[in-house]
Amino acid sequence: MLNDLRKYDCLGTPNYFFELFSTIKSNPTSNWERSDLEKLFYNRVIDNRPIIDGGIELALRINALQQTESFFQLNSEFESHINSVPQMVDRFNQFLFKSLKKDSDFLNIFSSKFLSHDVIYKSLQLNNSAFGLKYSNFKQLLLDFNMISDHPTPEFKSFIVNQRYKKLFDKSVLPEIKKRKIGLEEFRKSMEQQQIYGEEAERFVLRFETERLENKKEIDWIAEYVVNEGYDIASYNEIEDEQPNRFIEVKSYDGNKAYFYWSKNEYQVAKLKGKNYWIYLVNRSKLKTEGYKPEKYQDPFNTILGDHNIDWIEEVYNYKITASE
Repeated sequence: MLNDLRKYDCLGTPNYFFELFSTIKSNPTSNWERSDLEKLFYNRVIDNRPIIDGGIELALRINALQQTESFFQLNSEFESHINSVPQMVDRFNQFLFKSLKKDSDFLNIFSSKFLSHDVIYKSLQLNNSAFGLKYSNFKQLLLDFNMISDHPTPEFKSFIVNQRYKKLFDKSVLPEIKKRKIGLEEFRKSMEQQQIYGEEAERFVLRFETERLENKKEIDWIAEYVVNEGYDIASYNEIEDEQPNRFIEVKSYDGNKAYFYWSKNEYQVAKLKGKNYWIYLVNRSKLKTEGYKPEKYQDPFNTILGDHNIDWIEEVYNYKITASE
């Protein structure tokens, strides 16, 4: 879909679509043809855009407009949401995401290689390079519809995803990216179980941190929507702290002796964040024990790794093998 829309200079603005949809809604008995709709905006400037050449095509692609023979009408599910521009924008964004959630170009733009988490603004951060030149019209559409906004720090060269629409990304976009086909059924089940264990432990730590900070701070569950940040939860050392300064990687285990697996990305982030990085170990067999608290380790890169540590034993889990020539 996005690839087909590349040929248009402008895909439309909120005011353009509101006027387009409102006109059709107010004249439901008219036989609207494409030429009739195009004439509504002929030689006009809307939101300082002299040319909006892809709006009708986009409305058709997301099913806000429907075509019968050569005539156009509003989708009945969309029509009831054209009472104001903000209401129309919300509905438009929902239709847009539903239409794009299986589009390969869209999924590439919102893939993990371009997404990160901004702990200051507590939102997804999308790198500008995700769009390139060929999807500049789509980038402008997302900006116009307030799905993304320019990062307040220009040198970051990225965008902040509007918190209002974060759930649209979480439920329709990111799960498609995270999913991976596994050939062996038992391995798939094992991985699913590990994910359940991980989410259970993370939810436990979220509750623990909320109680530790006397329900006065909003703890951010990073791993809910970004999987490669190097930590799962952004919390605070003290209630008085204004910005997150305790970055927690949650590990769960079962048995009497604690253990965990640490990825290269995680320990590199731990090295970078130093004393602001924590590992919380959660014993699954004790989760339902009243008063149970996770084991907490601050600055694990320096306190756990290395020959000087006698409390932990490091073992190589796997090797990366590269050809010499």
